[in-house]
Amino acid sequence: MKGAAVMDWKELDDQVTVAWQIGPEDVPRIAAAGYKCVMCNRPDGEEAGQPDWDEIADTCRAHGIEPRYVPQADRNPTEYAINGFAKAMAETPGKVFAFCRTGTRCEILYNAVKARKAG
Repeated sequence: MKGAAVMDWKELDDQVTVAWQIGPEDVPRIAAAGYKCVMCNRPDGEEAGQPDWDEIADTCRAHGIEPRYVPQADRNPTEYAINGFAKAMAETPGKVFAFCRTGTRCEILYNAVKARKAG
């Protein structure tokens, strides 16, 4: 499975970028771009051929990036996923790179966190 090209990354603000599915081969480019955390919002085994989260997480650690696994099964954000996304944003001293199958679930979670903060 081919990972997300840089042009497919969507910067939501100065801290958070979302993208579609990445693979371990994408981690060096993410590290070079200055990201401090990679967050997976996609459940393992959701689709045949999907890269294994443990392999991506190990590659992140090898490149000095904190891996976080906060799976969200669909586009209806759970409390667990909203809280996990918020925690990653609050605890990461730098940029967060979040991914799922298309990036949409990540963006939904980001917007849910922002809405909570706003009011």
